Amino acid sequence: MYAAVVHAFGESPRYELLPDPEPGDGEVVVDVLGAGLHPLVRAVAAGTHYTSGDRLPLVPGYDGVGRLESGEAVYFSGLVPPHGSMAERAAAPRSSLIPLPDGLEPVTTAALVNPMISAWMALYERAELQAGGAVLILGATGNAGRAAAQLALLRGAQKVVAAGRNAEALRELSGMGVHQTVSLDASDEEVAVSLGEVAGDVDAVIDYLWGHPAEVALAAVAGARPDPAQPLRWVAVGSMAGPSIALPSDVLRRINLDICGSGAGSAVPDRVDASLRSLISLLPAAEVRTEAIAVPLAEVHQAWNRNLATGQRLVFCPDLIASGTPA
Repeated sequence: MYAAVVHAFGESPRYELLPDPEPGDGEVVVDVLGAGLHPLVRAVAAGTHYTSGDRLPLVPGYDGVGRLESGEAVYFSGLVPPHGSMAERAAAPRSSLIPLPDGLEPVTTAALVNPMISAWMALYERAELQAGGAVLILGATGNAGRAAAQLALLRGAQKVVAAGRNAEALRELSGMGVHQTVSLDASDEEVAVSLGEVAGDVDAVIDYLWGHPAEVALAAVAGARPDPAQPLRWVAVGSMAGPSIALPSDVLRRINLDICGSGAGSAVPDRVDASLRSLISLLPAAEVRTEAIAVPLAEVHQAWNRNLATGQRLVFCPDLIASGTPA
């Protein structure tokens, strides 16, 4: 079979021939229809993610949409390096297979599910956000933050505050129904005032940035709490702005604050599976805005580092030929 193959961490994959996968216990071979290029996939291929390991060569890709021998279309996930989904075929855990409901297009599903399930786990498993709750999303103008904002609205959040640097993306989020936006492209003082005005009463913060923006936001939200005893769950999902923060101890004493993370190591497998199934059943009726760009798997080397606009995601499709016409 043909697959995308990484021979050195940090290099773009090459389109090469590999032996067909041999399924192990509890696995089934899936004919891949599409595999999304998510930040997790990039990080693993670069060797910078904590799940990367050191085994090379590797086939990138954590999840995807495929077709079983029976003809049924399924979402699959849980692939572990060096075995990935960016190939004509993949050996997927049988327990991960979720049939696609009517109305879910495979390429769009391959683009959507990873950022949406990351948002779901952060919002509802780690932050424990309730319907009618209020949430601040730091880094809402990226694809993952945008997914979190849309999901919070979809599930009935009473207030969603989106903070980010991209002014156009913030305007788009307002058009989707986000209640308040805060530009992080300003001085620390201006950002702190804006966050204090609109996010002092939130129940949760979903933080894709960490680093200095988290320091500014944490001080601003802590200083603006109308009720210091109101629980605040701060969930670190990403570290786009930096790997660490300075955390003054008085912040921990001043308000009822709980800081936790959301990622592969913090997820209970049974809860991930239940959340995935709930999410996929919800998607056909949801108006989630994303632009899935289908790219032939044969063009993986050229397309890997393509610049994308907010809301776009590449999906590599083995059955597309270079012209973009189904083979």
